[in-house]
Amino acid sequence: MLVTLTLAACGRGEAPAPSATDWPNAVVYKSPTCGCCTKWVEHLRANGFAVEIREPADLNAVKDRLGVPADMRACHTAEIDGYVIEGHVPATDVQRLLREKPKALGLAVPGMPLGSPGMEADDRRQAYTVWLLQDDGNQSFTDYPARNLE
Repeated sequence: MLVTLTLAACGRGEAPAPSATDWPNAVVYKSPTCGCCTKWVEHLRANGFAVEIREPADLNAVKDRLGVPADMRACHTAEIDGYVIEGHVPATDVQRLLREKPKALGLAVPGMPLGSPGMEADDRRQAYTVWLLQDDGNQSFTDYPARNLE
């Protein structure tokens, strides 16, 4: 009966409900020698994103073209569904951005904070903020507290 219902739904042109792994493709721009960038790509893939890697000769030119503010830059940049994702942004924050669809350039984690995705160090983490990049100023999207740094 399930097959019949599925085929009937397909026959009417109805699309099945998207699953949690149906995220848009990501294009990641990084240096070919950046190990933490590769780990971040693995993090995205483990969370349901298909990733295309590009290694441009001038990464800053890509960041300039995409409008990434100088004070928000990190070691890699991604484009996902019209948004810019700069740095070690957790996949859960990218997924939240894609669900909520705010009017914004995208998300950024400036620098390379210890304990962020791709920068894992056991259970230790520096405090860091995921910033929502907007024309009228950046605002905190998610704050991650420090953990086990003593």
